[in-house]
Amino acid sequence: MPGAFRTLLCALLLTALASSISAQFRLFGPRSPKPTPPPRQMRKASAYISRQEPLKVNQSLLKEATPDNVHVVVSLPKQRAYLMIGEEIVADSPISSGKAGHSTPSGHFSVLEKDPDHRSSIYGDFVDRSGRTVRSGISAKADSAPSGTHYVGAPMRWFMRLTGEGVGMHVGILPGYPASHGCVRMSADGAKLFYDTVKIGTKVDVGDY
Repeated sequence: MPGAFRTLLCALLLTALASSISAQFRLFGPRSPKPTPPPRQMRKASAYISRQEPLKVNQSLLKEATPDNVHVVVSLPKQRAYLMIGEEIVADSPISSGKAGHSTPSGHFSVLEKDPDHRSSIYGDFVDRSGRTVRSGISAKADSAPSGTHYVGAPMRWFMRLTGEGVGMHVGILPGYPASHGCVRMSADGAKLFYDTVKIGTKVDVGDY
């Protein structure tokens, strides 16, 4: 009898324990695994471009602008270039200046050369005889051309040279931050407007403006 009693008591305790666990399971539900965070996606260049204000032009001042009365100011912190008459802004253009290790030189310059279809003598692609790009984004100073290829310089439309080393202002990609090898990249409309208005000898100030 005592043995049967103990067996009955154990059975009752096990039943109570199972009921308690079942109740907790119903109350809180099964423990869900932590959700896996979505993979971080690289920002597209357009996301950075959209952060820069587009070219802004004062049309009434533009009518007064001549190669003899304009000068250019390039603000490296603001990543903007200004075509100016005196202290008044004729055009305000987004730019991309030199990245770390290839920073755009600061100082007082003047336009040394104008070339509407200029190509880089240092940076470009290795291209085969059929015109197919074999290697892109190379440096002619550091990279060797694969057999059967030749160097083609990167296009620098509406080029306005500022230094003898090749730094200038021209059309280029604007990612929203300094990204060039030293030149001042501009939007196509901005570079064309500046190119058409300045002359060889126009003053260009580059720095923390």
